[in-house]
Amino acid sequence: MDIMDPPIPFLDLKAQQARLGAALRSRIDAVLAHGQFILGPEVAELEGRLAAFCGAAHCVSVSSGTDALQIAMMAEGIGPGDAVFLPAFTYTATAEVPLLLGATPVFVDIDPATFQIDPVHLRVRIGDAVTRGLRPRAIIGVDLFGQPAPWPELRAIAAEEGLFTLDDCAQAFGAALDGARLGREADATAVSFFPSKPLGAYGDGGALFTESAERAALYRSLRTHGEGTTRYDVQRIGMNGRLDTLQAAVLLAKLEVFEAELARREAIACAYDAGLAGRVGVPARVAGAASAWAIYAVLCADGAARDAAQARLTARGVPSAIYYPRPLHHQPAYRAAHDGVALPVSEDVATRIMALPLHPELSDAQVARVIAAFGGSDETGG
Repeated sequence: MDIMDPPIPFLDLKAQQARLGAALRSRIDAVLAHGQFILGPEVAELEGRLAAFCGAAHCVSVSSGTDALQIAMMAEGIGPGDAVFLPAFTYTATAEVPLLLGATPVFVDIDPATFQIDPVHLRVRIGDAVTRGLRPRAIIGVDLFGQPAPWPELRAIAAEEGLFTLDDCAQAFGAALDGARLGREADATAVSFFPSKPLGAYGDGGALFTESAERAALYRSLRTHGEGTTRYDVQRIGMNGRLDTLQAAVLLAKLEVFEAELARREAIACAYDAGLAGRVGVPARVAGAASAWAIYAVLCADGAARDAAQARLTARGVPSAIYYPRPLHHQPAYRAAHDGVALPVSEDVATRIMALPLHPELSDAQVARVIAAFGGSDETGG
């Protein structure tokens, strides 16, 4: 790194805020003026805009991506004795929510190329759950790192087994499969607006998408303490899961430039693909898909090669991160729920994966610096 070059930010929300400052201030000032901080008009406007963006019939905004997962499963009555199938290689929230509801997460291994849930292993794990005396109830497909899960295969399995499908799209709002934006691949789709996501708020936020008017009405009730026709008509056990109006305002301002930012993310990913091929294992593209590129994750030959690569990048002012250092079935909190089955692909990927900076504020010069920081060495291990 040239001594004059500052470190590259892994995520640069300050630069994005400077670029969108006028639109953000206008939106936030409007909320401050009308004072409807809970379920103000911006919330309904955002829900309509988000549904139109991905072509879904209904959008219900909620307080976080985790709450979106929980509300969706609460609406299906998922609880004790039920098996919920999900990939072992993902963020903790995907497994946390079934356990909070008393259900059992059944961990499934992943495809070694795409890191998405493996449909072949899913069929095996459904049989394992039945053997354990569990009732198969739901499949959670995670659109990991911004690419779609194998939804045609997951839907086919769900149809055969009579299972509810939930798309954990926390990292992939804006991604597409076969030309259609994600949001309609499953019975319900849960999205996160955590600040680091491709479409991020300035705090927690999330949304649920569904084609079912009945599910959408239930989601709206559950996000507001299970209310019926009035706030004091309590029809069911719910939660406080509403999206703040101020966060809706921020998201509306960001939504204006979201498609351009997605295009910039794709351009950076393509530059990484071209510049890093042969030096490190670049991400495999899901067939027929367009990624939202929430995370650009490469594979090193082994843990030692990853440590060396991270040290070399750090010395050149290039940050990196590990998503995820430990698969879910190895997490202390989830070991008791796991049946002890080895999940070798998830276990291997966790030791070799490394994420590079990818966000719309990266300049071409910064992208070139990231690529150059790898040097000419081959970290792929052949």
